[in-house]
Amino acid sequence: MDSPFAVLTTITRALSKLDIAYVVVGSFASSMRGLYRATGDIDIVADIKANHVKPLVKALEESFYIDEQAVRSALIHHRSFNAIHFDSVFKVDIFIPPDSDFKKQQLSRRLLETISPEVVESIYVATAEDTILAKLKWYRAGGEVSNTHWRDVLGIIGTQGKDLDFEYLRDWAERLNELDLLEKAFSEVL
Repeated sequence: MDSPFAVLTTITRALSKLDIAYVVVGSFASSMRGLYRATGDIDIVADIKANHVKPLVKALEESFYIDEQAVRSALIHHRSFNAIHFDSVFKVDIFIPPDSDFKKQQLSRRLLETISPEVVESIYVATAEDTILAKLKWYRAGGEVSNTHWRDVLGIIGTQGKDLDFEYLRDWAERLNELDLLEKAFSEVL
């Protein structure tokens, strides 16, 4: 059975070959930047365009269940679609957000990282700051009740501490209307 790292690398390799900018986000990124927690899937933000759909489906369909119509719908509605690995049944959610300054920031600030000794290739992972900001957005969008997102935020702040770019975080949290949550998280950890 393929590991989640191998499954992820298969996806990111296909995205890279098609010159699709991507960044790994979500719990996988927060585990790399903060406290590890098990997750049932991996989330990726990708800058997929209409001309990428057919070649991406073709590149993945041998190893993954991927539905071309779901990809096209995600592109039109700025949502996500998933690719489910046949052998491991591991799921990768690929988000196609609308063009926004924050999406551009996530993609421009992403870091090329080696994720596992068993996988030679490196992948792009969101920075600690962008992971915090995205988790705050999800926390707020979910009615501020998800302990999982909140713990991820606190875990990254606690782990990264003084290495965080606080000016960047406050600036973007204000732009995203999340400054109150960011300050609350700081008060709980720092």
